[in-house]
Amino acid sequence: MSVGFVGLGNMGQGMADNLLSKGADLTVFTRTQSKIEAMIDKGAKGSTSVSDLTSRVDVILVCLPDVKTSRDLLLGDDGVIKNMQPGQVAVDHSTVDIATSRACSEAAEAVGAHFLDAPISGGPGGAADGTLSIMVGGSDHAFEIAHEYFVKMGANVKLMGPSGAGTAMKLINQLLVGVNTVAAAEAFALANSAGVDIKVAADLLSVSWGGSTMVGRSAPITAARDFENSAAPVRNLDKDMGIIKQLASDEGLALELAVQVQRMFAEMIAKGKNEHDIAAVLEIIEERSTN
Repeated sequence: MSVGFVGLGNMGQGMADNLLSKGADLTVFTRTQSKIEAMIDKGAKGSTSVSDLTSRVDVILVCLPDVKTSRDLLLGDDGVIKNMQPGQVAVDHSTVDIATSRACSEAAEAVGAHFLDAPISGGPGGAADGTLSIMVGGSDHAFEIAHEYFVKMGANVKLMGPSGAGTAMKLINQLLVGVNTVAAAEAFALANSAGVDIKVAADLLSVSWGGSTMVGRSAPITAARDFENSAAPVRNLDKDMGIIKQLASDEGLALELAVQVQRMFAEMIAKGKNEHDIAAVLEIIEERSTN
């Protein structure tokens, strides 16, 4: 079989590199021609458009930055799904809303093709190392077809349930990322105020109940105050928390922590800190503090 990959950004580049280095027959497309040429130099095939790529492969993987881009590329008049043939599988690795994932699944089914929502977690490092978590929603049959590519990119691959279940799982993950990032920032603000070294605190927390992945990730960034031009920018988590807030409203769920966290990241966006690291939410806490 052959596979196509659309979107060579912070996450997609590492994912495509792993597919290629692990033997996949890979065709790529992205808006930046130099990135396509670089992949051709590594041994991949290049494509001139989304429709061209779709016509040449069995499985199409996409990894895109926001809901609108995903909807346009997957559901648009010249997008992936309208150019699919019966039996092909399209996979969206982007973080979108559940309605978008289900709309893609229905559109693919209408042309005799398959769709999987398969968002990812692990950051650019996990993408480069091939150790991503991949949470998948869709049919068993489509999952079996795409699985050989998933395991080239991820160390933890799970079929979560029917269409939309992968996206739901990613939103659950992102809710915890957001809340735990803010919790870590509050803890570090307290550490700074009380004269506790953040790195020493993080070492102790790593073997204590208060530890978390986000504590471990944020500690060195916060200690160095290395917040600018991050591979995990505020704009991404702000987008995800906005989706979660809307989903909670639609479902009638009182996710009060999620709402408060979303407001804090929205405040960072309003202050022009779109590209700052998510750990920079510490600055909002500091600005609100009286000492």
